[in-house]
Amino acid sequence: MNTGQDTAAIEVTGTTVHYGEVLALDHVDLDVPPGLICGLLGTNGSGKSTLFKTVLGLVRPDHGRVRIMGRTHTAARRAGLLAYVPQSEQVDWAFPVRVRDVVMMGRYGHMGTRRRPRPTDREAVDQALHRTGLTDLADRQIGALSGGQRKRAFLARALAQQAQVLLLDEPFAGVDKHSESTIIELLRTLREQGHTLLVSTHDLAQVPALCDRAVLLQRRVVARGTPDQVLRPELLMEAFGVHTPEEGPVWMP
Repeated sequence: MNTGQDTAAIEVTGTTVHYGEVLALDHVDLDVPPGLICGLLGTNGSGKSTLFKTVLGLVRPDHGRVRIMGRTHTAARRAGLLAYVPQSEQVDWAFPVRVRDVVMMGRYGHMGTRRRPRPTDREAVDQALHRTGLTDLADRQIGALSGGQRKRAFLARALAQQAQVLLLDEPFAGVDKHSESTIIELLRTLREQGHTLLVSTHDLAQVPALCDRAVLLQRRVVARGTPDQVLRPELLMEAFGVHTPEEGPVWMP
C-alpha cells in the first residue's frame, strides 16, 4: 500500500454546488491519499453522486476546486488517470452491445482516432474480463447479464483503462454474493497495487473491513477519518438518522 506520496490522489477544496436553488454540496473539503480505499457514506440526496460528477468534471461547482493527482479533472481524464464505475440504473441496458465491447470502451483513450484495437488493447480487455470472472460471458449482450455481472462488467471496463484513480458508485447495490466477493477482492488487489479508490456505499457494515478511510456526507462533510472515527453513533445519527444496536434497530437507507 503506497501512502507516502505528498500529493493527494483526490483533492476537493471548498466546493459548493447548486442545482438551481437546491444546495447539493456545501463547502466540501476532501482529500484521499494515494493507495487507499475511501468509503463515501451518506443517504440518498446527501450529495454523493454530485461529488462524483464534480470530480469527473460533469458538474461545474459554484466555487472550489478539484485536483486528481495534482491535475485538473480535464488533464487527469486526458492522461487516463481517472476511471468511473457507474450505478446500474444510469446505463441503458437495452442498447445492443456485447460485454467485450463495453470493456473495450475502457481502452478508447489508448487508441488512435479510428478506435481500432491493437494487440495490447485486446490483451488488456482479456485480462480485465478474466479478473472479473466474465471471460465466458464476453460475447453476451450486456442487458442479458444479472445485476452482479453487470457491475463486474463496468468494473472490468475501468480495469482495462488502467487508471490510477477509480470512482465506484454503489458497486455492491443489487449484486449477488459471488459478485460481491469478486468485487471486494478486486478492490483490495487494486489498493495493494497502488491504486486509489473512492467507493460510495449505503452498506455501513462493509466499511470497517474494506476501507482505510471514510467520509460521512450530508451535503457537507459531517466527518472524515478512519472507519472507527467516522462510524460513531452520534455522527451516524446526524447523517443517517440511525440508532446504534444498543439503542435499537439500525435504519439503512
